[in-house]
Amino acid sequence: MGVTAGPIRVVVAKPGLDGHDRGAKVIARALRDAGMEVIYTGLHQTPEQIVDTAIQEDADAIGLSILSGAHNTLFAAVIDLLKEREAEDILVFGGGIIPEADIPPLKAKGVAEIFTPGATTRSIVDWVRENVRQPAGA
Repeated sequence: MGVTAGPIRVVVAKPGLDGHDRGAKVIARALRDAGMEVIYTGLHQTPEQIVDTAIQEDADAIGLSILSGAHNTLFAAVIDLLKEREAEDILVFGGGIIPEADIPPLKAKGVAEIFTPGATTRSIVDWVRENVRQPAGA
């Protein structure tokens, strides 16, 4: 199986108890419209369900949408599970209501990028295109 064959595959997920999915759906549609394969998991997913889906779907990236305030816990859980499952090659990015002060620690933990309210769909699509499936050190 060629790692770079076919379109970029992204799992878009809403972890935790947050019931607002409009933003996640907008991002899923923008990525799909840009030619990517998008697997939208729906609301109230556990980190385990999200990682299972990403591995089963051979995803290149996971996009998490978190508005509940539990971003530190939920991002960390997804990153830790990917490491446990030896799937760290799946890039994790996310967006939502995330205070600026929380972004550097999330990135230090392994979250590739955080998009805060006001980020354009174009900037997110461009970021995924530029950062997913790039060889190490590129």
